[in-house]
Amino acid sequence: MPSEQDVLTALQSVPGPDGKTALPQSGALAGLSIKDGRVYLSIAIDPSQSVALEPMRAAAEAAVRKLDGVANALVSLTAEKQAPPKAAPPRGIAIPGISNIIAVASGKGGVGKSTTSVNLALGLLTQGWRVGILDADIYGPSLPRLLGLQGKPEADGRSLKPLTAYGLKAMSIGFLVSEQEAMIWRGPMVVSAIQQLLRDVTWGELDCLVVDMPPGTGDAQLSLAQNVPLAGAVIVSTPQDLALIDARRGIAMFRKVDVPVLGIVENMSYFLCPHCGGRSDIFAHGGAREEAAKFGVPFLGEVPLDIAIREQSDAGRPVAATEDGAHAKIYRDIAAQVKASLEKGRARAAPKIVIE
Repeated sequence: MPSEQDVLTALQSVPGPDGKTALPQSGALAGLSIKDGRVYLSIAIDPSQSVALEPMRAAAEAAVRKLDGVANALVSLTAEKQAPPKAAPPRGIAIPGISNIIAVASGKGGVGKSTTSVNLALGLLTQGWRVGILDADIYGPSLPRLLGLQGKPEADGRSLKPLTAYGLKAMSIGFLVSEQEAMIWRGPMVVSAIQQLLRDVTWGELDCLVVDMPPGTGDAQLSLAQNVPLAGAVIVSTPQDLALIDARRGIAMFRKVDVPVLGIVENMSYFLCPHCGGRSDIFAHGGAREEAAKFGVPFLGEVPLDIAIREQSDAGRPVAATEDGAHAKIYRDIAAQVKASLEKGRARAAPKIVIE
């Protein structure tokens, strides 16, 4: 017999009343009941649109009937008595086998978010967790270079098998296209590609999936934050005011969609000269720590601007996996804090439809 999760997943292919948003995320699902292989689903609509939305109802019914174990499906349109609050977060659909999904985000590009994502994921591995990483930056995928991975993922039926490096399961659009190929895609195509890379991959059992988010707060970021039950988000910023302005926007976006901010990382926090050992605060210093205090979120640590981190990243040998020195310790300490936050129950469970 199918579960509620199976039904919600099947309905992902059906646009909701607005013709764009997938039905489970549209806020229109008013009831779901499963009994003895029979699925009963109600969709709340404006009564004046009942005729126009009949194709949607039929499509939803057909999608549910295709599920294994469904003896019959009945989908009905019901009058919407009261519109749901506009700020209500859509329902996120969990990914089977993955305990926690976290986003690593920045308000702007060029702050070292991808390098931080990879080393954070590898740091979580050293904490004894089973970890995967998704490169969700369709326009500028960095994961193949950062992990030194080449080749295309194998297909297992309709799903892709992630590549593996340093014990880390990895998926990126960069595994499917060359470094020279430009991804000239509009927003809806990008959102669809991210969803496929997230859900059509055989991740297996993971304690945590780290999602390296695209920079900014546009369609791709908002869609992922709304449609996936994120356990939390890590914000990466450099110390200077220009980067912190955009970091604030990132924090605001996650709070609006009810995703807890696990903390802020100050990247390129300071520079130590490899010749004289002198310190220079090239991008200022301490700005991210101050922002964390203002927003009441944890400050996870300072990562220096260091040539070794850059060289190892470019060579596909991230320091958190290949070194035991001070730089590796910084990332592992950040990972330990993130893991502790998730284990304290700050993770947000996937919402369920409750029939009263």
